[in-house]
Amino acid sequence: MKIIPKLAAACALALASAPAFAQQASYPTQPIRLIVPFSAGTSDTIARLVGTEMSKALGQPIVVENRPGAGGNVGSEACARATPDGYTICLGTISSHAINPAIYPKIPYNNLKDFAPITQLAAQPNALAVTQDFPAKTVAELVALLRAKPGEYNFGSSGVGTSVHLAGALFSQLTGTQMEHVPYRGSGQLMTALLTGELPIAFDNFSSAWPFARDGKLRILGVTSLQRVPAAPDIPTVAETVPGFESLSWHGLFAPAGVPKPIVERLHKEAVAALNQPNVQARFKDLGITPVGNSPQEFGAFVASETQRWGKVAQQAKISLD
Repeated sequence: MKIIPKLAAACALALASAPAFAQQASYPTQPIRLIVPFSAGTSDTIARLVGTEMSKALGQPIVVENRPGAGGNVGSEACARATPDGYTICLGTISSHAINPAIYPKIPYNNLKDFAPITQLAAQPNALAVTQDFPAKTVAELVALLRAKPGEYNFGSSGVGTSVHLAGALFSQLTGTQMEHVPYRGSGQLMTALLTGELPIAFDNFSSAWPFARDGKLRILGVTSLQRVPAAPDIPTVAETVPGFESLSWHGLFAPAGVPKPIVERLHKEAVAALNQPNVQARFKDLGITPVGNSPQEFGAFVASETQRWGKVAQQAKISLD
């Protein structure tokens, strides 16, 4: 029997593709590595909480691997360079996937091209906090004080180029005020400086500042989301005084670019299911974190808009890391 050349080629292609389709259908058949580009903290907590629930549904363990360094660049690069087979994924944040491209002259990955977005897991407001005896008791009073004494007050963050650093820069830009930035090595040192009075003002994740505010050890003048936080409904938003001010820390799941669409869809499905688990939602509520769970397409568009937005803030504030 004579085989038509085009038909033979089609058959060969189908036979070559069969193992790949079978592999995708049976995915996963081995443990999945989840790279967290930071050490212990909120990012690690979210990754382990969601990863544990996802592993139950996937039938394979999700092993969290902390790869901190260069503001998230080290771990993110490892994810971007991994084999795109669905067995390496990573947690990305506003720092690693929106801010870093603007503040590092050379970044070892393209945050928009080297990753396949899976879903945004969470959004968390930051907090504008002051010492317990600080003279300004509201955001309006703080703005008035800063305008009256430009450059006389310092504000702290958990590091140069972090989301909370840029939150402070955005606050100054929108209010026309001047504060000197003092970076600390992480949230722990930042909170210690605020609690001891070494520092008068700080921007930090709400989950870091809230326990101390709840115990009366510092005061939160405002949260940086557009809506008040359910865990602390009496604390106003900064936007109630400074229209348009919003600064959310966010976390999402990414895979290396090129991961087959069916695998992305499976990971998306199980991540969203994990976010709907009562224990995950309860823990998120305790931390002042809002679960998201949007589509890969929506998450990709969000990352692109965040990259543009915070790039402009960093450029205006002349924030850069060599």
